[in-house]
Amino acid sequence: MNAPQPLQETRATCPYCGVGCGVWIQHDGQQILGVRGDPDHPANWGRLCTKGASLHLSTRPETRLLYPELRRSRDLPRARVSWSEALETAARRFAELIQREGPESVGFYLSGQLLTEDYYVFNKLVKGFIGSNNVDTNSRLCMSSAVAAYKQTLGVDAPPCSYEDMEQADCLLIVGSNMAYAHPIAFRRIEAAKSERPDMRLIVVDPRRTDTAAMADLHLAIRPGTDIWLFNAMLHVLIWEGLVDRTYLEAHTEGFAALQAHVQDMGPAVAARICGVPEADIVQAARWWGASPRALSLWCQGLNQSVHGTHNGAALIALSLATGRLGTPGNGPFSLTGQPNAMGGREVGGMANLLSAHRDMKNPQDLAEIAHFWGVPSVPSKPGPSAVALFEAVRRGEIKALWVACTNPAHSMPDQALIREALERCEFLVVQEAYGNTETAAYGDLLLPAATWGEKEGTVTNSERRITHVNPAVPPLGEARADWRIGVDFAQALGRALGREAEAQRLFPYAGPEAVFLEHAASTQGRDLDISGLTYGLLEDLGPQQWPFPRGARAGQARLYGSGRFPTPSGRARFLVPTLEVAAEEPDRDYPLRVITGRLRDQWHGMSRTGKVARLYSHVDEPRIELHPEDMARFRIQEGDLVRVSSRRGSVVLRAQSADSLQPGHAFVAMHWGRNVLNSSGANELTLNQVDPFSMQPELKQAAVRVETVSLPYQALFMRTFPEAKEAVGRTLEIGAACARWLPHFAYGAVFLAGREHPAVVLRLAHDRPLPEAWLEALNRLMDLDQPDCLSYRDSCRGIAKRALMAGEVLMGLSLIGETAAEPWLRDLIVARQPVAQFRAWLLAPLAQPPAGACGRGKTICNCLNVSESEIRAAIARGADVEGLKDQLKCGTSCGSCVPELKRMVAGG
Repeated sequence: MNAPQPLQETRATCPYCGVGCGVWIQHDGQQILGVRGDPDHPANWGRLCTKGASLHLSTRPETRLLYPELRRSRDLPRARVSWSEALETAARRFAELIQREGPESVGFYLSGQLLTEDYYVFNKLVKGFIGSNNVDTNSRLCMSSAVAAYKQTLGVDAPPCSYEDMEQADCLLIVGSNMAYAHPIAFRRIEAAKSERPDMRLIVVDPRRTDTAAMADLHLAIRPGTDIWLFNAMLHVLIWEGLVDRTYLEAHTEGFAALQAHVQDMGPAVAARICGVPEADIVQAARWWGASPRALSLWCQGLNQSVHGTHNGAALIALSLATGRLGTPGNGPFSLTGQPNAMGGREVGGMANLLSAHRDMKNPQDLAEIAHFWGVPSVPSKPGPSAVALFEAVRRGEIKALWVACTNPAHSMPDQALIREALERCEFLVVQEAYGNTETAAYGDLLLPAATWGEKEGTVTNSERRITHVNPAVPPLGEARADWRIGVDFAQALGRALGREAEAQRLFPYAGPEAVFLEHAASTQGRDLDISGLTYGLLEDLGPQQWPFPRGARAGQARLYGSGRFPTPSGRARFLVPTLEVAAEEPDRDYPLRVITGRLRDQWHGMSRTGKVARLYSHVDEPRIELHPEDMARFRIQEGDLVRVSSRRGSVVLRAQSADSLQPGHAFVAMHWGRNVLNSSGANELTLNQVDPFSMQPELKQAAVRVETVSLPYQALFMRTFPEAKEAVGRTLEIGAACARWLPHFAYGAVFLAGREHPAVVLRLAHDRPLPEAWLEALNRLMDLDQPDCLSYRDSCRGIAKRALMAGEVLMGLSLIGETAAEPWLRDLIVARQPVAQFRAWLLAPLAQPPAGACGRGKTICNCLNVSESEIRAAIARGADVEGLKDQLKCGTSCGSCVPELKRMVAGG
């Protein structure tokens, strides 16, 4: 027997949101065993949210792609092949198309979850070697409007602020961001600052009363798509009341006179009618902003994911420029990055209209400069298709081979019917991915296993321009390779296939990721993001650094534009006159509701990682649509009903939930749920693919829909866990993946995990006709519920069949067919491992409420410490306030993600 290896720790970053939290990975050299926040990392100072704190639980091998797999023809399944055969096949297919139909017949779609080195290699491969700009990224879906807004106003794509500005501001304006869920550790800093300085003003602009909005001094619940009207009205008040900085405007900006004339007749009374908020609130927001010595705006997808996302951002930036609030502590316009390294991708030019180091594709000098730097004759000047246009080109057959790396467009792109059609028509689809069960992987002709978190070395840049060196803790699983290495290996194989082997070897000579980083850093010298002074060693010695960091520097630059000079031709910041529009699609008689999309607290993107962690389902377990109580009554929908949600592009069946955090006429659907947990693509079955004309970012935040109840009387429920914790985790993941393949057979189906140390898999089904006996028997076999010693009950006349599997006095599995009302308390029995001796008579009974003595926890509010809703409500009933809850139950004392909800519950919500 091998002796246990000593515990080691390796410094890295969290792979989730753009906050860029530092972590210490705990491991034995082969397996990741734990994680803790890095107390020295300036992004988080040791704190982690529920997702980050459970990272080690997501690193299991189940669902990982371990070996290359190739489909030799469309009518055959994929088979395992060697890396050599995989890369040579890909190179041959791409080379044939490039030689026959030109470089623009192939395309690449990358990800903000790649490391900067990965991004750099693929960007150079496509633009410098293949000779095409057909490379875009899922950052197009989240940050491209912020990029365009910064460039149009301040000159370059450079967020000018630091996280510490959130703590130093006197007035914080948060727009289109539920930071409490999407950027929880950054929001903890705001909570702490607000607690220390209660006179800090917090204004939140959001159609929903989110946990972020609930903390605000002023919540402006505007109609979606009316942001520009609000910002114009605030600027109108600032001008009218003399709160603009005329000296700053005259010395450092241009274009203000035109904008002032534009907003002259757009006062708060006009905006109040259009935005749907009180005139007095708009005036109050403007006065707080204008009168505060330090004012900071923060924004994210609510502004960006819009057909006028660029002008949304420009209009918000105008509030900082008009009051001269840039480059000093607590001031500025600060876009919050959605993905862990969307900033790094932007720095290397990893999008269809960008060049390395913020060079401009429209500038001949910049094109010549990067061509000379790379040592190639030229770099193409025609921008490639952005994300939506890229998949439309695949659908039309113009792009015949597509390479998708570290992203999941079959879940994340809008108008999923179009995306499925494109992927089905693609002649050759390569999917470079860590997880073999993503929705996109199902379409791949060639799957290439990629290393993932804890297995890779490189750098990432967070929202405040801070670059962190990421270290690998353990070797990649199976035959997985680092993404940059895959790019280099493919480039050299493509060079051989094209007869350009020597050129490929010259362009891609890298022996390790630091060689890639040093080349990238050299390309930035003299640019606005100059990081020519950075090396891996320096980042290890000095810690994470903000750019710019030129040669000779000993620290990065915390804020930009303090001198009042901007990287524009005139050296002045620019005001734009924004286009006045509303949402791309308005509700009407046929589609009377507006659905809004957004995030959950404990899930991330398409759940390929968080979906493997049972405890992350305990706050919200099942895909749902939230509706205002008035709309529930209007459409005769009861809590828990299954409803069909339809837009002009598709429909999805979801469970309805009443939510007074919404305004009447609005609904909310989380964006995470896809075909791995649901029998549809979820929210993006409904969204539309119209894009902003400047950023090409699609309108992902909202769509017009109708909601109607569906009659699905034939229902079934399956639950299964296993005695040993280690076995339970692995088996439930395997069974969950197998269950997902059954979901398309049913009118409604959802599969998810429940529990904590001993997770269970839960499968809920509903259908419009009797469930075929053969299907039910197959599912019982899948769940190991076909064992002869199962307790069973059957009423064939009523279509009811039930099974219960015991291990001693503990319930291990359950199937309820025809009667499922007892699910909630039976599920609690399973995940709590509660002995069932006293409840044995009730196990197969149609009992909706738990019998006396059975646990009924409700959802988990504090995931870190496993504190349930029922426990918290009981403590509140005994008189506990938030501090009392922390003291008695310890909830809210770890990551703090649940604190906003605790406050709401104490207040009676």
